[in-house]
Order: sequence, then structure tokens, then C-alpha cells
Amino acid sequence: MKIAVVTDDHKTISAHFGRAQYYDVFTVEDNKVVKKEIREKANHSQFSGEDHHHGEHSESHGMDPGSQRRHGLMMETIQDCQVLMARGMGQGAHNNLRERGIKPILTDIQQIQEALDAYLAGTLIENVGRVH
Repeated sequence: MKIAVVTDDHKTISAHFGRAQYYDVFTVEDNKVVKKEIREKANHSQFSGEDHHHGEHSESHGMDPGSQRRHGLMMETIQDCQVLMARGMGQGAHNNLRERGIKPILTDIQQIQEALDAYLAGTLIENVGRVH
């Protein structure tokens, strides 16, 4: 199993999926981390010249076609992962991950190692309120 974590500093989990610069990807075998990779991640700053439609107030964040395309570019490098941890993301990104077979887990835990340990122990508490 591979677990991707969005980060900017390789110590803490990013509070926003779209803005994070990297994925730390952990390969887990027999409930133990056997490998860690750092992968660059497409992020909002790379799309700064594009129009960002956030929809009407009744429409969820990131559901428009442009956002869907950007999410796809952000997710290309983690297609081999089964789980993604973040501390926040829009509904569109959350849906796109699930459609690709990647389980998004939103947590209040800031430290990567602490969240990873809790996930592997089966004690990580998800906070779906972090979807915006």
C-alpha cells in the first residue's frame, strides 16, 4: 500500500491540498513503512494565469471543469497510491480523489509522522469538516 501526504516542509501535513508543493509517499508493507519518496506536486501557483471559477454559493468548491482538469494534473503523480492525507481540501478535489480510487483522509493532526503512526495503528480520526 502507498500513502501520499501533502506537504511543503516534509514534516507537517499541508492545510490545503491544492496549495501544497510536494507529496511525501510512504510504501507500507506488513503495517510498516519500508520506503519514503518525495514527489513534486502541481499546485495552485502553477495555474495562477488561469481563471478560477469557484461556482455560485450553492455550488461546491472545485466542481467546475477547469478545476477538475487542474485536480487531475495534481493527482497524476500519485496514481499508484491508495490513500492521501491532508488537513483540508475542496469538495471537488475530494470527489476527484475518490473517483480515482484514492481514499482522501482529512485530519487535524499536523505532524506527518504522528498522523502516519495513528493511521497504521487504526486510531487516526478523520475530520470531514475539513472539506470546503
